[in-house]
Amino acid sequence: MGRIVVGVDGSTPSLKALAWARRQAELSGAGLETVTSWEYETWAATVPGGITPDVNPEQLARQIQDEAIDKALDAEAAKTLTRSVINGGPARVLLERAEGADLLVVGDRGHTGLVATLLGSVSLHVTQHAPCPVTVVRGTVS
Repeated sequence: MGRIVVGVDGSTPSLKALAWARRQAELSGAGLETVTSWEYETWAATVPGGITPDVNPEQLARQIQDEAIDKALDAEAAKTLTRSVINGGPARVLLERAEGADLLVVGDRGHTGLVATLLGSVSLHVTQHAPCPVTVVRGTVS
């Protein structure tokens, strides 16, 4: 049984990527791993007013991942996947988790610390450097 890694950041493209990856995992018999990354510095720069001491970026990332899974998958599919929430930049974290995977799946655009200037940069980076095949999910997934 293989492993499919999918990047999830709560954006609409990542929800589409997750739904696509789930179907591919079902067809191939592979396990599915969702990966959400977080970086304190990036989150602090994007939250209006900054992050207060009572805010936990890792907990927020886990909440974003859980909500994305709830939106994109049925309860049965959600039970069978592996969830990873990892500190680090999204491209680096995805490339590390893709080691030994059969496939890495990402949306064509997502949320990053600098959404307006980095749109698509993660998908571009992982397609150029991944240790396994990459699928970039674009447009509508039915």
